[in-house]
Amino acid sequence: MRVTNLLKMENEPLIIRRAVDGDERALRALWTRHAPHIDMVVRRLVGGDVDAAADIAQEVWIQIFRALPSYRGDSQFSTWAHRIAVNRTLNALRRTRRLASVETEVHEDSAAVEPDHDRSFVAESIEAAAAKLSPGARAVFMLHDVEGYTHEEIADALGITTGGSKSQLFKARAKLRSLLAHLVDVKHVGLSRKDTEHVAPAY
Repeated sequence: MRVTNLLKMENEPLIIRRAVDGDERALRALWTRHAPHIDMVVRRLVGGDVDAAADIAQEVWIQIFRALPSYRGDSQFSTWAHRIAVNRTLNALRRTRRLASVETEVHEDSAAVEPDHDRSFVAESIEAAAAKLSPGARAVFMLHDVEGYTHEEIADALGITTGGSKSQLFKARAKLRSLLAHLVDVKHVGLSRKDTEHVAPAY
């Protein structure tokens, strides 16, 4: 039976049970269904380094498959796998010392990009601009404004202070305002989970 047929004929909980038992078709079915989103999450956090993103994505999937027996279905599989992807990517970035921490406390602004412009075009522009940020600023921006993490959660994940997280976000937004100024007249760049549904579409 082809993987595509397995995806169509069986629901995900059954596929997961088979994957836990070592069924290679089920493992491939999970990968086929979720790899595009997982790869996108890794790519955003890593930035423009395509080779590094591919290597980390491979690590992420190894970790997901190893952790499958611990999946209890308390949340959707996509949410569970997404969390692993973020944590594994951050670990990889820490290993290569590509994250910087800044200890200065900076007040956070919370205004959002105007939603009236072509959403796909804006999303692509934001991703391209975010890739030009420093690793630390990009990670904080993606985690806070795209993934919806709090500053406390980001500080814990990156090993910095909440003030450092706010400072990096302030710098990221300032840089993005400059990079995106030729596309849209915005006073602030700051994306909430609601505003970025076009950036990280749900399954």
